[in-house]
Amino acid sequence: MAETRYYSETEVVAQVDGVTVARLRSWVSAHCLSPEEREGRLAFREADVARARLLAELSDDFEMDEDAAGMVLSLIDQIHGLRHRLRGLATALAEEPEDVRARIRARLTRP
Repeated sequence: MAETRYYSETEVVAQVDGVTVARLRSWVSAHCLSPEEREGRLAFREADVARARLLAELSDDFEMDEDAAGMVLSLIDQIHGLRHRLRGLATALAEEPEDVRARIRARLTRP
């Protein structure tokens, strides 16, 4: 398993255009980012860096305030979670006998 790479606040600010330490901390306070605390400092994973990038784009390019950008991230998280659950459902259905799958297909195509 690959080792998780962590980024400091300074590294995130250097990588994401338009982000300051204050702005980064405000996103953490608003629970838009969830870094770990390591050795008394915030430690951001790659996913946090990507979310910071998206937050900056939503805020700067689309002029969304922090609350609206946070809501968009929440919706994206929900969609991601639903996709994960649907993949699990598809896997479970694929393991069922063909007659069961056929009945489910027929049921899903009803108006």
